Amino acid sequence: MYSADIVICGAGIIGLTIARKLIASGARDIIIFDKEERPGVHASGRNSGVLHAGIYYDPGTLKAKMCLDGNLRMQAYCEERGLPLFKSGKVIVARDESELPTLDELKRRAETNGATVEMLDMQQLSEIEPNAMTAGRALYSPLTSVVDPVRIMGAMREELETSGKVRFFFDTRFLESGKNRVKTSQGDIEYSLFINAAGAYSDKVAQSFGLAKNYRLLPFKGIYRKLKKPAADKINGSIYPVPNIKNPFLGVHFTRSVHGDVYVGPTAIPAFGRENYGILQGIDSEFLAILLRDLHMFLENEKFRGVALEEPRKYFFKHFYKDAKKLVRHIAPNDFLSCSKAGIRPQLVDIETCELVMDFVVKRHENTVHVLNSISPAFTSSLAFADMVMEKYIESH
Repeated sequence: MYSADIVICGAGIIGLTIARKLIASGARDIIIFDKEERPGVHASGRNSGVLHAGIYYDPGTLKAKMCLDGNLRMQAYCEERGLPLFKSGKVIVARDESELPTLDELKRRAETNGATVEMLDMQQLSEIEPNAMTAGRALYSPLTSVVDPVRIMGAMREELETSGKVRFFFDTRFLESGKNRVKTSQGDIEYSLFINAAGAYSDKVAQSFGLAKNYRLLPFKGIYRKLKKPAADKINGSIYPVPNIKNPFLGVHFTRSVHGDVYVGPTAIPAFGRENYGILQGIDSEFLAILLRDLHMFLENEKFRGVALEEPRKYFFKHFYKDAKKLVRHIAPNDFLSCSKAGIRPQLVDIETCELVMDFVVKRHENTVHVLNSISPAFTSSLAFADMVMEKYIESH
């Protein structure tokens, strides 16, 4: 039997930043457990590394309130610790004139959220991203940056371990809840406060406590490709399309990483497992249940149906290439390299309304706190998000 004042399930970016905030607020005894062998094996360590800058999110939402603040704080964290940081900037381009009203809406949202943006004409765009192509206008975000998520989480792990107040239990799987204790694959752990930061499994953990019965996480697969030189040299920072703002996905885009590689992606293909990174890899006993949820969403939700019909085609290079080609002036099929990089976006769905949940969701139940929809821009927002969880869901109870 193990015990700690505070027990956190999940060693991704949310679990780590909440632990940092707890330590800063006086906590002295924390256990963080994770089923993997190190922090951030899944979504936190497999994302694009882009720090978003508050552009996409509907004003008033948690995402809108935390994204820009989280961006600036994560940049400062990297600078203070000498971690890789590429202040890349980002342009959002319109693939045709029908997308210009949405581009204007993004500018309105960004300005309402306090973000710094500038509408560019074709000449101004060519000065920032000479290879980018747009239908008349583009939106520029100078505060968008790129980081190395794995290095950040490694630094946070070291910081927490060095404090002497945090113990990490890796290779430790959550099994079920009990009264003031959780059962894990390494034995029971007693707690005074339990925090569910289990990412793609957060709905299952919450349901073990009798919560979130109307929620399920549906996995969406993001696959990438890389550009080889000299095509990669024609991308200065990040080039994004105007997204469908009714869905939470941003579309295939170009991003120069902190290490100089240029990635193209990700897709948003409905996946058949919470860790279904390959074609068959990660498909498990939940396959049928996920397939049935996908089918139900396909029949009942027009937005999901559009994604389900469009995105799987991008497994095939000609469709992936066609999507990417709309964003730049010069690119050829032989400029692309295959890439092992893949991620899963665990998207929360309300099964009663058949709607994709667009904002972060946090639930408090007795002496437990559950983070249920830690999707993009969760990594960007994480330092600000941890403050909110501390203030609203821990200190106030």
